[in-house]
Order: sequence, then structure tokens, then C-alpha cells
Amino acid sequence: MATQLDLQEQEQLDALKAFWNKQGDLITWTLVLVLGAFAAWNGWQWWQRDQAQKAAAMFEELDRAVLAGDAEKTARVFADMQQRFPRTAFAEQAGLAAAKLQVDKSQLDAAKASLAWVADHAMEDEMRSVARLRLAGLQADAKQYDEALKTLDAAKGEGFEALVADRRGDILMAQGKKDAAKAAYQAAWKGLGEKIDYRRLVEAKLTALGAAPQAPEGAASGAAK
Repeated sequence: MATQLDLQEQEQLDALKAFWNKQGDLITWTLVLVLGAFAAWNGWQWWQRDQAQKAAAMFEELDRAVLAGDAEKTARVFADMQQRFPRTAFAEQAGLAAAKLQVDKSQLDAAKASLAWVADHAMEDEMRSVARLRLAGLQADAKQYDEALKTLDAAKGEGFEALVADRRGDILMAQGKKDAAKAAYQAAWKGLGEKIDYRRLVEAKLTALGAAPQAPEGAASGAAK
């Protein structure tokens, strides 16, 4: 019985050796790749956390400069963040904050540059759309109407359609294109919910153009009762 067991064990060992001789290299390289990918993933996660923490500290420094009204320091810190942490949400927020202060300080070219950077580098469509809406407003104020309309064309964030249409209407009005402006305002009015206060402002613009929106028949009859 012992001899039979020894023979079975030897056969199993021989089979295992044969399998390893045939597949050993593949298994080894597979393990190396799996373990390497796991280590790389852990390293990437650590790097992301480290970047976020450092970016957060710099954003706090920028925020203090903004509150103090120090446009020069704000611009300096934002420039540093652009170089060191361009792919963080803190850099995007810093760009919007810097642009606001720069507008307050009448540094309009600097504000446009800050917003353009956010529009080009922000990771989310929503943040890019916010930057483009504000940038288009500054371009329109500077009578750069064609540039402003191109900026709005690139604002594709979901949920921003009505605000983009309203801003487009303002620019078209400034160009004297009343019919096109009316169409843009109508699109904005339709895109805004009834409970959104901003809709009343768009309605006022349409009323001034002689195109006051009409309430649905059901709503009108209900109000009459």
C-alpha cells in the first residue's frame, strides 16, 4: 500500500513538474504583471492624494489673498498652481476666484486669461461651461462679440443650455440683431423651469422686445378660476 501511494505521489510530482516546465514562465510573468499593476495603482492613489493635499494648501493661500484684495499675490499663487497642480479641482476653483478679483480690480485681460485657462483645462464640462459663460460676458463687455459667441459655442455642459442661450441673446442684442436675440431668449425661457427666478428676467427681456411669453391655456384658465 505504501509503495502504491509513493508511486501516486511521484506521478503527481512528475505531472506538476511537467506543467511547471511548460507553463511556469507564463505564470511567473502573469504574477509580475498583476503585482506590478497593483503597486502602480497604489502609487497612483498615493500621488493623487498627495497632489490634492498640496493643492488644497495652496488654494487656502490664494483664498486669503483674494479676501485681502491682493490681486498680485492671487495671480502669483494661481500661476504656481497652474504649473504644479493643473489637473486638480482646486486649480479650477482658483482660476474662477482669481478672475473674479481681477474683474473687481479692473484687470480685465488678466481675468479673461484666467477664465480661458479654466475653460481649456477643467476636467468637468460643468466647470468649463461656467468659465466660458463668464469669459463670454467679459468679451461682450469689451465689444468682442464674435469671440464671445465662439466662446459660448463651446459651452456644452449639461444643464447650462438655457444660461448659454440667454447670454447669447444679450450679445446678439448688443450687435443689434433683435430677431436672433429674441429667438435666443425664447430658447432660454423655455429651458428654465417655472420655479426658477431667473426666468422672470428672461421674460422681461422678451417683453421689452414685444414678444412676451404666453402662459399655456390650462394655466391661464386655472388662473381665471
